Amino acid sequence: MQIKVAITDDHLLVINGIKTMLAPYAHISIVYDTTDPTGLLPALADTPADVLLLDIQMPSIDGMELCRQVHKQHPDMKVIAISSFMDTRYIKQMLRNGAAGYLLKNTDPITLVSAIEKVYEGEQFLDEALKQDLLNEALTGNKRSAYEIPLTRREKEILKLIAEEHSNQEIADLLFISLRTVETHRLNLTQKLAVKNTAGLVKEAIRRGLLD
Repeated sequence: MQIKVAITDDHLLVINGIKTMLAPYAHISIVYDTTDPTGLLPALADTPADVLLLDIQMPSIDGMELCRQVHKQHPDMKVIAISSFMDTRYIKQMLRNGAAGYLLKNTDPITLVSAIEKVYEGEQFLDEALKQDLLNEALTGNKRSAYEIPLTRREKEILKLIAEEHSNQEIADLLFISLRTVETHRLNLTQKLAVKNTAGLVKEAIRRGLLD
């Protein structure tokens, strides 16, 4: 079994992270990756893949609509949404648009590989936490709020320092961590809050009451 995988995410750091996680698995090969989703459809026509890992929140194009187009043009290709959003509305919409799976961006390598294998074999794959959210919603009728975005203690510290206009290097020095670690946390924050830049990050954090 050789599974050909394509990756589309507007953050190169995410793509490289996925490549690193999949590198030890000889039966999975990355045949295409891009940070520019606008060229995805013609690229898939030239470079067929079995599974597409697709970010759903990209500034240049709606990942949900792109999923629908991919499913329409390449019905045999399995799409796994990768996102920071746990809101059940996103999950259900992606499944309606043809996705075969939904993973959070903080997933571990074993779960990622399992998801790729399952959808390749024709099954649906959802992270266990997401399954529980969907089940709870079905049983209680209570939807998970889009505002329920958990931040780690470190993310909260870095968010506060970003709001105080500290640079990445200054934050690294203040917290005694590496610059790369700060950059990773900053990327996670922008993805979790679905913003594009520092101004948007601070504005959204204030709106959600994360800086109180």
